[in-house]
Amino acid sequence: MPSVSAHVAATLSSHVSHVFGVMGNGNAYFLDALERQSGVSYCAMRHEGGAVVAADAYYRASGRLAAATATYGAGFTNTLTALAEAVQAHIPLILVVGDEPTSGPRPWDVDQISLAAAVGARTYTVGRADAAATTAIAVEHALTYRVPTVIAIPYDVATREAGPVPQAPEPVLPSPLAPVGPFAEAAVDAAAAALAAAQRPVLVAGRGAWLSGAGAALGALADATGALTASTALGRGVFPDARYDLGVTGGFGAEGAMELIRSADVALVVGASLNQFTMRFGALFAPGTTVIQVDVAPAASHPHVGAYLRGDARLVSEALLERVRAIGAAPSGWRESVGVDAARVRPTGDGLAADGRLDPRTAAARLAELLPADRVVVSDGGHFIGWANMYWPVASPDRMIMVGTAYQSIGLGWPSVAGAALAHPESTIVLTTGDGGGLMALSDLESAVRVAGGSGLAVVWNDAAYGAEVNLYGLKGLAQEPMRIPEVDFAALGRAAGAEGVVVRTPDDLDALREWTARPAAERPFLVLDLRISGAVIAPYQEEIIRVNS
Repeated sequence: MPSVSAHVAATLSSHVSHVFGVMGNGNAYFLDALERQSGVSYCAMRHEGGAVVAADAYYRASGRLAAATATYGAGFTNTLTALAEAVQAHIPLILVVGDEPTSGPRPWDVDQISLAAAVGARTYTVGRADAAATTAIAVEHALTYRVPTVIAIPYDVATREAGPVPQAPEPVLPSPLAPVGPFAEAAVDAAAAALAAAQRPVLVAGRGAWLSGAGAALGALADATGALTASTALGRGVFPDARYDLGVTGGFGAEGAMELIRSADVALVVGASLNQFTMRFGALFAPGTTVIQVDVAPAASHPHVGAYLRGDARLVSEALLERVRAIGAAPSGWRESVGVDAARVRPTGDGLAADGRLDPRTAAARLAELLPADRVVVSDGGHFIGWANMYWPVASPDRMIMVGTAYQSIGLGWPSVAGAALAHPESTIVLTTGDGGGLMALSDLESAVRVAGGSGLAVVWNDAAYGAEVNLYGLKGLAQEPMRIPEVDFAALGRAAGAEGVVVRTPDDLDALREWTARPAAERPFLVLDLRISGAVIAPYQEEIIRVNS
């Protein structure tokens, strides 16, 4: 007869196609059932936190639910940083873990339910009589509330017979929030009137606009009003017409583009939380700008918002488009009157910085020319995050994956490659990481090389330091020795894991990437580019942080 573990595996397989994990005592029977009795693809990772990161990245890149699995105790506690990141970023995923037996905790057990709750994840514990139903409830919870959800299998329950596996019900998810009722309709009318009358309108879209499918409506709204467009770092590529798009807002944005946004008289912000980085610490819009926010949160998320429309990004955008067209006002003509191309120009550096090391701006601009167009960029956290966002455009928001930024974490880069590679097997996966985060996540270097193979490459911004800390605290006079890292040869580490490794000290050394891309993916290994960059070149977004904190 099927066991409790088999019930969990069979039910979960109705909702996910990929599971990432590390095998241990607490999940061995679940993995056995998964391998023998389901069509789910299992991807072995080398760290339990990496398993959660890979499932997180898979969802961000595909929009489809994935699962991670780990054993109890130390295996579970290793997942907590990745769980916290997924909670903060509103990423639904399932984590299947072993847990203490129903007879009570053993000396090596911890209160896993409390630990998961502390970072914002709910736990559903399965039993002999309800394993399938509980698994289905956990899946529905994850998708409904957009959070990671834990399924715990007590150690003494895992192998108990549970009878035939029942049919798994389909999750019932809430409908998109529509702007209905007299107050909501009046707010939409007022926002449409403001957009129609605007002389310098700008539309800003975030990840929420992409998730709701608002791109087409926002593109039409930009055409109807003559608005310039821009996006948050997680919303790149939402707008269908790139001719009038200013790129990423905030510290990742080009200075000329940010000046245009600041000169707007009306700004519509859709599906973006307006965090401090997007808002340039309050300086994105001028004091006279009318800022209208559209989101599903209970209230506006920034004090500069003058009007708030609560509702699904697509539904509200479509309603605004309908009202603007009904007004019949002509497009402002503003976007045709400004030099968008000139506003998007960024500095490309001087090849080598004053200290003789590679200028990261030069490297980023050169990489933008050489990287395959069909790419998915996955980013670790650290000072370097500005370079990919500033210089490497992507086709859509599901192709810029930034696991770690929500929780301000580093060390989640290498395992992100595995999730993105399985979500987009047809594309080149490009990891951008620093030497600090790269070393912290080193256990899953092997996972990235194995899973992505010749469709993956890593760009390691190696400044022999925790660059963000040097820039923020070292420049204040704090002791820098704890902020420094002995220079590590990531090219050699890559070769040890089966990759091709190249140390890049000059722009010409990047020709290795040209040679790599010219080869068929099936005939080349994973590529690690170890960029020996100067720490003296500070990213613009980091300069903003320094300014605010000085």
